[in-house]
Amino acid sequence: MVIFLPMPATMSDIARDLNVSVVTVSKVLRNQGKISEATRKRVLRRAEQLHYQMNWVARSLVMRRTYSIGLLLPDFTHPFFAEIARAVAQTVRTHGYHVIISYFEEDPQLEASELNSLLARQVDGLIVASAQVASCRQLFQRVEARKVPYVLIDRPIPGLSACFVGVNNRAIGRMATEHLLAQKCRRIAHLRGPEMGIAEERLDGYRHSMARRGLIVRKGYIVPAGYDDETGYKGMQSLLRHGPLPDGVFCYNDPVAIGAMKAILEQGLSVPHDIAVVGAGNVHLSDALAVPLTTIDQGTCKIGSQAADLLLKRIANKRRQRRTRILIPPQLVIRESSMR
Repeated sequence: MVIFLPMPATMSDIARDLNVSVVTVSKVLRNQGKISEATRKRVLRRAEQLHYQMNWVARSLVMRRTYSIGLLLPDFTHPFFAEIARAVAQTVRTHGYHVIISYFEEDPQLEASELNSLLARQVDGLIVASAQVASCRQLFQRVEARKVPYVLIDRPIPGLSACFVGVNNRAIGRMATEHLLAQKCRRIAHLRGPEMGIAEERLDGYRHSMARRGLIVRKGYIVPAGYDDETGYKGMQSLLRHGPLPDGVFCYNDPVAIGAMKAILEQGLSVPHDIAVVGAGNVHLSDALAVPLTTIDQGTCKIGSQAADLLLKRIANKRRQRRTRILIPPQLVIRESSMR
């Protein structure tokens, strides 16, 4: 027995059924051009009735675009990058684009491999939160040579003049430390992030605020704590083993702060009355913890949406454009973990 599958519907089928041009159907399906609302609804309704599916290969050949962008992130599971990915996808979807997401586990060699794979898929552009090592500069110089538009997010690459959307990390360090100082904390420690530029900038902001008040950063008060709750927990345990105990802690990010609070509470100490804690990122659920977390909101969704907007503009404009640098102003979000 031979089963004949129905031929897939085409734009010509839709145009013939509605007595409109194929160009009109194409504009509606691509969400482009000035088409009356009534015609738009008719086309979309008929496309749904016929189970029409876009032939992306044919469209790419005609338009010389794949209508896909690559999003390369260090981590899928970190809530900061998850929120960025959602904002990027929501922004480009309305322009008919899809996002191919990959991650590189903070491994520069894997970053290069994944980026090359995205280029092999002929994405129209890239949004990348890079590992920030020296080899990345040569990597993106090769991307520029291929004339593929890209935007760096969160992590600029030293020595590379590229479009960038992120936050002022020194301001985050100053804002968090000055808030703890305003809460009468004087023995303020810092659980610092991984060995990369943005962690150094947050550390610089912390040091600057302490120095401005004439306060000494005690020996052992700056502890490496990575970027997740487990490393934050271990970093805080290390800090608690050395006296005198700090009365305030500025943490590199919210996951580190969550791990730090767990270590403090396990020692029978109080947050915030014994040790006040401030994080950074204002990630989802930071306000739903047993002790709601004071944090610095770095405009995560704005970083994603503005990076996507900037990339789409660069894709649409074939002429070489000047580099654009966008810094989202951080904002202090005060909750119970620092209210002494």
